[in-house]
Amino acid sequence: MKTRILLFLAVCFLSNEVFAQKDSLRIKMGEIANTAKGTVGVAIIHLESRDTFTLNGSLHYPMQSVYKMPLAIAVLHEVDKGKLSLDQKIHIRKEELLPTWSPIRKKYPEGNVDLPLREILGYTVSQSDNNGCDILFRLLGGTANVNKYIHSIGIDSIAIAATEEEMARTWNVQFTNWAEPGAILQLLDGIYKGKYLSKPSISVLKEMMEGTTTGPDRIRGILPENTVVAHKTGSSGTNDKGVTAATNDAGVITLPNGKHFAIVVFVCNATADEKRRDAVIAEITKVFWDHYASLK
Repeated sequence: MKTRILLFLAVCFLSNEVFAQKDSLRIKMGEIANTAKGTVGVAIIHLESRDTFTLNGSLHYPMQSVYKMPLAIAVLHEVDKGKLSLDQKIHIRKEELLPTWSPIRKKYPEGNVDLPLREILGYTVSQSDNNGCDILFRLLGGTANVNKYIHSIGIDSIAIAATEEEMARTWNVQFTNWAEPGAILQLLDGIYKGKYLSKPSISVLKEMMEGTTTGPDRIRGILPENTVVAHKTGSSGTNDKGVTAATNDAGVITLPNGKHFAIVVFVCNATADEKRRDAVIAEITKVFWDHYASLK
């Protein structure tokens, strides 16, 4: 009897300790989020233990270029079906290379070039090329087709409605491309579980996301050097009222013990400067890195 009582008390003590630790993490996350001077949505999951955290998770946030990740999944799904090939050449006309963020346009300003689908996909995911993005949307028959596919694999709290060209025309259009943080977390979790795509396609996507060059001060910002991060950023402009609609990052981080956690941070309608918005993402990430890296 005495042994059972001691065991019960030990379990209660550990449970209270875990709850206290989780409360502390949530408080830290909220304090950091408040410095953005906007609305911050967060979703986190430790992929092996399934431990989760959320903040403002039921709101709709403009994805901006984070939506290039579900677009890439849709493209690779067509590759897996044999309808597309990563080696097939896509002809890019000069008129398709609009004056927007586009490493493709910088390298091929005159257009009229044939690039492998793999290369266009790499530009779109790793370097967030806006023209590459819209070329892929056209290849798949438009945003509605991509939206339908993403819903068909069970990701409901997301809307893919406008191309990069359409978003650039009017401020409010970007809000038609929205997601709840949990929807993007679900996609990341599925990728690492081997869902949605074949193993070769998942390897291609992971490699491209690990090669992301945008947003170095966000998820990657203050993590130890050489930490493996597979992520996709998203960024809007700032309007004449000093409001930035979207400063986003979403990715999977490999911990020192080889385990992983996925994190999505959407900083929405914020008036803090870019350095602070990026720091909000970096600091929230580091709080959970420290927490998960300390676990055995």
